Amino acid sequence: MTREFIEFVLTHEDEDTARLLLSAGRYPHIDMPLAVQQIEGRRTAREKWPELLQCEEFLYPPRLNREQASSTFTAQHKASLASDLTRVADLTGGMGIDSLALARVAESVDYVERDPALCRLMEHNARALGIGNLRIHCADSLQLLAAQAGSYDLIYLDPARRSASGRKVAAFEECEPDLLTALPLLLSRCRRLMVKASPMIDIDLAVRQLCSVSDVYVVSLDGECKEVLFLCGSPQGEPQIHCSLLSSKSSRTSDTSNSSNSSNSSNSSNSSNTSNSRTSSFTRGAEAAAEPRYCSAAGQYLYEPDAALMKAGPFRLLCQWYSLHKLAPNTHLYTADRLVEGFPGRTFRVLREVKSSRKAVAEAIPGGKAHVAVRNYPLSAADLQRQLGLREGGDLFLIATTVGQRRTAFICETISRLP
Repeated sequence: MTREFIEFVLTHEDEDTARLLLSAGRYPHIDMPLAVQQIEGRRTAREKWPELLQCEEFLYPPRLNREQASSTFTAQHKASLASDLTRVADLTGGMGIDSLALARVAESVDYVERDPALCRLMEHNARALGIGNLRIHCADSLQLLAAQAGSYDLIYLDPARRSASGRKVAAFEECEPDLLTALPLLLSRCRRLMVKASPMIDIDLAVRQLCSVSDVYVVSLDGECKEVLFLCGSPQGEPQIHCSLLSSKSSRTSDTSNSSNSSNSSNSSNSSNTSNSRTSSFTRGAEAAAEPRYCSAAGQYLYEPDAALMKAGPFRLLCQWYSLHKLAPNTHLYTADRLVEGFPGRTFRVLREVKSSRKAVAEAIPGGKAHVAVRNYPLSAADLQRQLGLREGGDLFLIATTVGQRRTAFICETISRLP
């Protein structure tokens, strides 16, 4: 990659890439398809891998590989779970974001990938980033593993979650490679196995299938569930389930360390916080034993758990951790008359309760504009929005839900989303 090529990419980074492709004849010394690939890659990096923008020589792979790659934030989270290791293998290398993060905490990392083009990119990028403890293997990962006699401290696997027809899949046996078939080989070659799964995975079924799960990490980024990680090897009792809430922002909007409510709930939920992440941990046994509290009417505030908690399911424990009441057994919204600082999710102030009828809502929202959400309600948000004649937008939220056995709606304003 020449300096001329790099300067071209940097100079045209904000231009229309379709027009650049059409104007390739004006730049005979530039590989225009590759330049466009780099321009689009750098645009993705602004949100997904911001630290890579500091390395002008970094080469981005094609779009599909970029879409399938972890973000910097989730990759760093995985690396934090794999610190102080000597030998690590990433058997599904791809773009290599996870390998690069693991290489910063382990003595050596084997990157394994079948695609020769991705391997060449990885060799180039490792040099460009000055990472010398990464070994590139262009091979079938399971064949390579079977031919080796040694053992890894950690094997990381992120199976491809698309069928031959391109359909998205979640079950382990439908992924490539078939994790369940390969499981005996994988476990025989490492002390710990980390598997990345789809956010759609059935956690309890996956734990039964993998047999030796010690920890499950349900990871969200900025309120969106991104991945579920299973850590296998030497389990002690039932698996610990960790809800890891990550933020792409350098600091959260409020500091929960000063709140007595937050301090108490942190102790109860075995949670920990950093400047851009927080984790709450529990077991299925603890969840089953928890005594939820239900309300007959909503208080001044509504609390909606973050996507990681909604996926992991500590719904009864949330009442205990934060001294909240649940609206109904199958309504995963919580309420209180006090503001709970640091609640892991969205907090709403209830302005009024209304019937979910067009007339009642028109009187409550004269401007006819609000964000509509439904929780344990028979209509979708889009259908309810059309039925009520509301337009999307504005500062208000209409939350239609079930309190006890009663269907109702609340006009709210949002206070915060954490982390």
